[in-house]
Amino acid sequence: MSKRDYYDVLGVARGADAEEIKKAYRKMAIKYHPDKNPGDKQAEENFKEAAEAYEVLSNPEKRRRYDQFGHAANAQSANGGGFGGGGMNMEDIFSQFGDIFGGGSPFEGFFGGGGRQGGGRRVQRGSNLRIKVRLTLEEIANGTEKKIKVNKQIVCKTCDGTGAKDRSSVQTCKTCGGQGAVRRVTNTILGQMQTTSTCPTCNGEGTTITSKCTVCHGDGVVRGEETISINIPAGVSEGMQLSMSGKGNAAPRGGVPGDLIILIEEIPHETLKRDGNNVIYDLHVSFIDAALGTSVEVPTIDGKAKIKIDPGTQGGKILRLKSKGVPEVNSYHRGDQLIHVNIWTPKALSREERELLEKLQDSPNFKPSPGKNEKSFFERMKEYFE
Repeated sequence: MSKRDYYDVLGVARGADAEEIKKAYRKMAIKYHPDKNPGDKQAEENFKEAAEAYEVLSNPEKRRRYDQFGHAANAQSANGGGFGGGGMNMEDIFSQFGDIFGGGSPFEGFFGGGGRQGGGRRVQRGSNLRIKVRLTLEEIANGTEKKIKVNKQIVCKTCDGTGAKDRSSVQTCKTCGGQGAVRRVTNTILGQMQTTSTCPTCNGEGTTITSKCTVCHGDGVVRGEETISINIPAGVSEGMQLSMSGKGNAAPRGGVPGDLIILIEEIPHETLKRDGNNVIYDLHVSFIDAALGTSVEVPTIDGKAKIKIDPGTQGGKILRLKSKGVPEVNSYHRGDQLIHVNIWTPKALSREERELLEKLQDSPNFKPSPGKNEKSFFERMKEYFE
């Protein structure tokens, strides 16, 4: 689907309010509707493009993510969820018209509602579900699969979602003949005019039920629990939302299920801190190890790593472990681990230790470099203990 800016597609400013966006989409939908442009492939693409733009910009949360990340926000999806616009079909698009045109497509009255699959039948949609998933830093860095039990509306197994007691109880609506809509032709001074409206008998479903299922009472859905496998891509972050299409609440009588929205929460790590794609670790070494040099083990996302502390290492120095951080979502690039070196100073000295340090105090090697107007480490340490 289109990668043009959604605001440009609808011809509105980025600060446009909901009513302006709705009016702009209504205008585009009328202009490019397939019934008005039969056989025009470009008009059909423009029609879908406008529907995709409206589907995102009319939803406050999707619009916020689009304003922040642009089309790249589609990477924040699981199993192809994304914004949801890219996978829209004509049935999805026509389902928007109830909101835009107040109950049905404006073309149903003049063009016979062409474009809806199933002769104009109304397809109900289940509601979306939101859940939170807590992840460790290791799970975020490597990606993971989570199996989550979700309490939601599921298809009634007794009637297979039909809402009927048995198959014979589902009958084609006699009023609309299974079309879900009734058409009337009236004579006007301009000639015959055809109008179409939702069938009042079956409410647009095309079928009626003579005997309802005793379990779901005709709804086709019941409350139940489903275990869902969620594939979390590597590199997600706190507050990011993933979408799984069709994993939300089931819709009544065979309708389209809603989506499952997954909100990511990060579990704080005991020793590592995340800064974007980089990971930070505070390393404390004694002034003796810093002066003489040593090798130490530090924790990383992938386990322990041994690093070398060069002789004369100063407090505040940052060591870098390349590509030991968190990867970007859907990318081969990975951040680094930054190790902040801190010099640990003992808070108490024995008499012998103090005397030894005082002997070293006057050594040129234990004084700051020439030109730096600062006290030596041992001068500052002596003041600390005094």
